[in-house]
Amino acid sequence: MSIVTKTGDKGKTSLYCGTRVDKDDIRVEICGALDELSSFLGMAKNASKDKNTKRVVHSIQKELIALCAEAATSAAGSSKIKKRASKSSISILEREIDRLEGKCATRMRSFCIPGKGAASSALDVARAIARRAERRSVTLQKKGMVKNPNIAIYLNRLSDLLYLLARSNEEN
Repeated sequence: MSIVTKTGDKGKTSLYCGTRVDKDDIRVEICGALDELSSFLGMAKNASKDKNTKRVVHSIQKELIALCAEAATSAAGSSKIKKRASKSSISILEREIDRLEGKCATRMRSFCIPGKGAASSALDVARAIARRAERRSVTLQKKGMVKNPNIAIYLNRLSDLLYLLARSNEEN
């Protein structure tokens, strides 16, 4: 079977549950942002010399797959979703934030200029993309297309964590 299906040639694509939508649908937008986010996290993971960063980033990438599935599913197909953004997944991010805040306290008192190393730069790009995905998740929620408020909360915490991971991976 070829990857070329030609089913998207007229500007339509399928959601997780099979519903066809325009390629500029808000659900496709958030999935694109989450895909882009995961790709930059992959770059950061490869560039980082820190084993903890690699572990944390890998677990985030796995969580993003679940978020994408949840965002890309219509209400009719929501019963197909097995894993959802949860308070537990948010708590995991918060624990890592607490750990890194103690480590990076002196470097997080002001805005920073990204670019002090490959890993920190990729993490800063990922943070900006996480913010975009968060904005798209708010739109999904406002339109009643997703009911789970944990998606936006997860993405909000994730951007904070990515900021701290970027600072802890800066090369001096």
